[in-house]
Amino acid sequence: MAKVKMSKKATAVDMTAMCDVAFLLLTFFILTATAKQPEIVPVDTPASTVQVKLPDTDLAIVTIADSGKVFFGVKAPNVREKTLELIGKQYNIQFTPEESKRFGLMEEFGVPVNQLKGLIALSNTDRNADGLQKGIPHDSLNDQLTEWVKAARNANAEVNEQQLNFAIKGDAKEQFPEIKKVIDILQKQQVNKFNLVTALRGE
Repeated sequence: MAKVKMSKKATAVDMTAMCDVAFLLLTFFILTATAKQPEIVPVDTPASTVQVKLPDTDLAIVTIADSGKVFFGVKAPNVREKTLELIGKQYNIQFTPEESKRFGLMEEFGVPVNQLKGLIALSNTDRNADGLQKGIPHDSLNDQLTEWVKAARNANAEVNEQQLNFAIKGDAKEQFPEIKKVIDILQKQQVNKFNLVTALRGE
């Protein structure tokens, strides 16, 4: 019995639709992504094997850089603006709506309150210039960090109706007494639960 020969046909896959989907996805991710803001001061966090993700919302970060400089930041822009409003009332400083809006775009800062208007007026590049921000005062004579923590907690409770979480991001080379100063400031306000930001290392 004769074998039936099957004709061989060249197979071709039309990739046009696949390319369209790929480029649409790429365009979507580019347009919805937010650029990472440059750090005000580089911080070499200590290594740890613990993997606990920081909350995405209702979070404030206290950064302790070299020589005990302290920086403060709140995640949500609307909470930042409300915090600035409360600080303005505390120190009798009037901030304009434009200044409030610009402050809402600042993830972190580290200057005394009386220098805040000048800092807000600067561009992002000038604001992050090396050595410009000397840190928020937090000593016994001028403890402005306590006022910022208090204002941020009240602002978050008013805007989001949630309790504000805190994270401490300290330089690995920093001396422990400087870290303890910040912890004491938080504990004086009954903030006894907070995260410590570390870099992941292998076990």
